[in-house]
Amino acid sequence: MKVKVCSHPVGMPREKLIAKGRESLSDPELLALLLGAGVKGYSAMHIAENILEEVQQDLNRLASQNHRELMRIKGVGEAKAMALVAALELGRRKRISQGPGLIHISCSKDAYDQFSPVLTNLYHEEFWILLLNRANRVLGKARISMGGMSGTVVDPKLIFKLALENKASALVLAHNHPSGNTKPSDADLKLTYKIRSGSDLLDIQVLDHLILTDTGYYSMADQGIW
Repeated sequence: MKVKVCSHPVGMPREKLIAKGRESLSDPELLALLLGAGVKGYSAMHIAENILEEVQQDLNRLASQNHRELMRIKGVGEAKAMALVAALELGRRKRISQGPGLIHISCSKDAYDQFSPVLTNLYHEEFWILLLNRANRVLGKARISMGGMSGTVVDPKLIFKLALENKASALVLAHNHPSGNTKPSDADLKLTYKIRSGSDLLDIQVLDHLILTDTGYYSMADQGIW
């Protein structure tokens, strides 16, 4: 792999953070601080820029890397790889830590914002639901199933069980497509109709079914499938 050389002094990111604050740091500088020290022949900034070059400057792509993939990059050992993975995971968890009951779902974008932290940057398919009260405020969210790259098996009975246990009045369904294709498959549509039919009997409204990719989402409600 081509190794990129830069001329930044090793201490610059730390000094810049102290003098100007965290917002002043570039992506490579933030990574360099997480990496700490460099290795023989490569400063922390060298390694940080090589990491970003490897993921084509895409932080979402970086967030999807596991520690073994990061260790393939020159200068990244196990300790540095695990530090990066831990920091990125903390960032992901921060995005989903907003307390339930405070968030109002008024459109598909609101629902997407809730699902995006858990359903993007995945290499496998997962199916999740949002549980809402009568005011369409979030009671919680739950993963229903996890599968492979091409699909996941969903049991509607588990969805209804969780909805009844949490006294939910409405649901939003969501799953991801690792392929990047947001278009629903025939199986996606059949499952949606099946869940909607069952929820009608329980007086629980299904507001939408989202399909997420790393670059966007598809809303069945917005597309008039309802």
